[in-house]
Amino acid sequence: MPTSATTGNRNDRRRAATRQALVRAARQILAETGDTSVSIQFIAERADVGFGSFYNHFESKAQLFDAAVADVLEEFGSAFDAHLSEVQDPAELVSGGFRLSARMVDSNPEAMRILCDRARGHLHSEGGLAPRARRDVNRGIAEGRFLELDPLIALTALGGAMLGLVELRFSHPEIDGDRAAAELAEMLLRSFGLTAEEAAEVARRPLPELR
Repeated sequence: MPTSATTGNRNDRRRAATRQALVRAARQILAETGDTSVSIQFIAERADVGFGSFYNHFESKAQLFDAAVADVLEEFGSAFDAHLSEVQDPAELVSGGFRLSARMVDSNPEAMRILCDRARGHLHSEGGLAPRARRDVNRGIAEGRFLELDPLIALTALGGAMLGLVELRFSHPEIDGDRAAAELAEMLLRSFGLTAEEAAEVARRPLPELR
């Protein structure tokens, strides 16, 4: 392989690692304090990168923190895809997303705190959880599993309910998260057109364990 190509690959890896370190630092700040007024110097030190490296990747702190939230949402979306990859029923996919979210408050509290505090502006984004939820809703409508819903309104209901569930888990840790998630999923599935019996059964199907 030519030396220039090797050098280019090495530089690309170094740039990617630096960018990820900055995003990781921003995620930690959002989860710990939510203080986006911290200085770029503070962020760079937290990421263990040079101050000048920041502007090689981001134009502003706002852009960095948006990237951090998007990173969390994509992480969740990928986790849901992995855990529910064998599920074919769109109603079960919707239910599974709620129930996994409740469990992830315990398994990944840092990221879930970011989701709870920052994700409202990303409910209809083109990345992360939104396109996956939109896919499942559209499939449910197309297959006759759901009513002829307005997908945008259905997605808004799902996103708002999920954020409310996560906030409930943080503010009332004594509540049984699995039970709360199943009951909320059941209510939403009924509003989407499932019978009471169907919704109750789907919302309590076995879930794969989080790894």
